[in-house]
Amino acid sequence: MTQLHPMTSNPVLVETWRGDTVESFHRGALAVVDADGALLASLGDIDRPIFPRSAVKALQALPLVASGAADAFGLPDEALAMACASHGGEPEHTQRVAATLAAAGLDADALECGAHWPSHEATALAMKRAGEGICALHNNCSGKHAGFLCFGCMLGGGTGTRDFLRGYVRPEHPVMREVTAALQATTGFDSAQAPRGVDGCSIPTYGIPLRQLALGFARFGSGVGLSTEHALAARRLRLAVARAPFFVAGSGRFDTRVIERLGERVFCKVGAEGVYCAAFPERGLGVALKVDDGGFSRAADVAMAALIESGVALDDDETRFMRQLSETTLSNWNGIAIGRVVATKALRDLELA
Repeated sequence: MTQLHPMTSNPVLVETWRGDTVESFHRGALAVVDADGALLASLGDIDRPIFPRSAVKALQALPLVASGAADAFGLPDEALAMACASHGGEPEHTQRVAATLAAAGLDADALECGAHWPSHEATALAMKRAGEGICALHNNCSGKHAGFLCFGCMLGGGTGTRDFLRGYVRPEHPVMREVTAALQATTGFDSAQAPRGVDGCSIPTYGIPLRQLALGFARFGSGVGLSTEHALAARRLRLAVARAPFFVAGSGRFDTRVIERLGERVFCKVGAEGVYCAAFPERGLGVALKVDDGGFSRAADVAMAALIESGVALDDDETRFMRQLSETTLSNWNGIAIGRVVATKALRDLELA
């Protein structure tokens, strides 16, 4: 059995304060790497394998573009952004996924990601009031899966495609073999030796050290160390997300807000269980972090915001904007400010030169 718990205690990256007292400590680890693999900064254990989950969707989307499938089906920026997305299930999201599937002659029945209620609360409430049910289009991974299916149609050669696509989420399926190969090519991990599990959307997920995840995003942001096809695909995916940031997350979400404000200077992507990855293309840097307590997403957001403050050139307005994300105020149900979630001094003192 592979042990994924840290062998040593990771440092505190983020604190949750109630009044003037620290109520919770959020430990974790992070790595900042350049495209040549040089480690610029780190905290904690960056060499143990962790499941990156949705944080690597952009790397998994590389075959969609590199294969020519995105061009063959005329996919716009919004569709490519959704191939990288963990979306909130808002109407614009589900409509875009349906349109992507239709471009390949498919519908929601082809999706094998499962169904869940939209994470966007207003959308979920409106659906319940209207007596509407959910389908796979509402799954936060449906955009990624639509991309897999378009790529699968290209691999299947257009003949008997439905039969070919069946079971595309399995590790041995040609679609997933190519997706895993792209993930391996960017990060340099050996999938045959890595711990493997099943992600929430049913595709395989592999245990990859933070050091190698950061390398993958440095390469994704710079093209250095990638094949020509993957470098061009990475560039196109980054541009698509910068042009259509709503479709990589949704209303009020961290990734959408940051990319709306900073554009191509940052590509950031959250993953489940406290994982975050990012590319800072102007610096040629990749960042990967994991908060040990997993599900507390605000801590991961705060940690990533602090790293963006340190690693990206910001003007005064942008600095104030990011500081609101790295020092968030907590309010109760009456709107009274009762605390805050903040990056620690250890995290802020990192030098990303």
